[in-house]
Amino acid sequence: MKHSNETLVQLMNSINFGSPVAEMDNLLETARVETSVFSDLLRDHVDLIPGNKGSGKSALYRMFVEFLNPLLLERNKVVIAHGVSRHGDTVFLAFNERFEKLDEDDFVNFWCIYFVSLIHEQFIKSPKYGKQLKKCKKEVGAFRLACQNAYIPEIKIQKSLIDILEWTLSALGRISPKLRYNLPDDLGNVELDLFGGEFSQNKTNDQNMASELPQYAARIKQTIEDIMVKINLSLWLMVDKLDEIFPRRSDLERRALRGLLRTIRIFGSERIRIKVFLRDDILDEVAKGGKGFTALSHVTARQADTLRWSEDQILIMIINRLFASERLRNYLDINPERLEASLEYKREAFKRVFSPTVHQGSKQSSTLRWIYTHTADGNNVVTPRDVIELLTRAKQFQHSRLKSDPSGQSEWIIGPQAILYGLQELSKRKKNTFLEAEFPHLWPYISKFSGGKSDYSGKTIRTLLGKNTNEVINDLKSIGFLSEKKSKEEVVYAIPFVFRKGLNITQGRA
Repeated sequence: MKHSNETLVQLMNSINFGSPVAEMDNLLETARVETSVFSDLLRDHVDLIPGNKGSGKSALYRMFVEFLNPLLLERNKVVIAHGVSRHGDTVFLAFNERFEKLDEDDFVNFWCIYFVSLIHEQFIKSPKYGKQLKKCKKEVGAFRLACQNAYIPEIKIQKSLIDILEWTLSALGRISPKLRYNLPDDLGNVELDLFGGEFSQNKTNDQNMASELPQYAARIKQTIEDIMVKINLSLWLMVDKLDEIFPRRSDLERRALRGLLRTIRIFGSERIRIKVFLRDDILDEVAKGGKGFTALSHVTARQADTLRWSEDQILIMIINRLFASERLRNYLDINPERLEASLEYKREAFKRVFSPTVHQGSKQSSTLRWIYTHTADGNNVVTPRDVIELLTRAKQFQHSRLKSDPSGQSEWIIGPQAILYGLQELSKRKKNTFLEAEFPHLWPYISKFSGGKSDYSGKTIRTLLGKNTNEVINDLKSIGFLSEKKSKEEVVYAIPFVFRKGLNITQGRA
């Protein structure tokens, strides 16, 4: 079927793949794909939701916080209070100097107080739940008294996130007023009283450690449970964007997030759930350390499957976004009911928009398969963010090309050259915002592959990378920059397609 370029230019204006960034995605609700993780979360089967960057954690978080909130209250009897707003990362970074002074136990206290502040702000004081809370004035009074006894003041007026953090750290100073400094050579530690400024030295390493459950938290948690039982509701405290609020791969990040994972266990209950959306690589990193993490098994008992997308799920996502355009549906005579009900009809609809293959030849894979394999990282992970980025760039390329020849005709609405351009632009972004920005400690090694070939034997890659090669290779595999293929003869390391254009890497053996 031939399309008039003039018609396609107008049609292009109605096509919107949405934003690869969940916070800016205006199609998130209407074009959502309900994965198994979505279903498990909806049924309260999971509390810890891990996934790769761009895999849909923030999209899932936003769906529950912004779109499903009323439904959850009505059908599931669930109240949602949420922490770390979409723009909250920069606010948290403003407190990094003060966070640096907190140890892991302090962070358990910090997160408990932070969650109490969310309960204050988004539940106890919210007009939305005023009718239900009228039934339990005695229990609410007990909650406020428990907070008061723990030196956690009630916020009297509506506060911003930065005010809540200031309030939380001030309350933490009242609960745990000393800063501890370890002395060298096993000489013990020095404590500084935050209020009085007095020093005291403890010369033994057998110091009584703080209770795993902060003393104040047990009573506060019980009062919250009493409220929820009285009104027959559950409370979910949801936290996202944790990969953006502390310096990556720092000891501060490890202490803060270990403290959070411990808080999931000690502050949560049948009526109170803490739902944490966390990068899977960060989860692995947080669990490391000389101290071990004995409570991790209790946390991971309610861990969701890592967010992964099959080729069919990627197809569904593309179709949902593509045919959110009524104009495109009408132009191609797409039946909305059939589109929703049939996967085969989705494939047919996909082929009405895109060319059958990206490259010519009888043995070439389909365009959908090509997009899926060329956006996969070394761990074979394909994320919605990368696919949306590729298709958005492809649409922009096609639009410009059509406008340059308005009197011509085109066989496809989005052709193969546009798809190739989309991959090229995606690869550049992956280089700048993922490899270089998020892994500066690995960038000196990654940059050695620039301008080279895609495949390496064990010998050639060790020659390229130099000393400490095994550790570096494992790190590069863990972030998806390298894949490993084993055969009887040798091990071959390959750089995935998604990273090649950004680093000017060409197909072939080094």
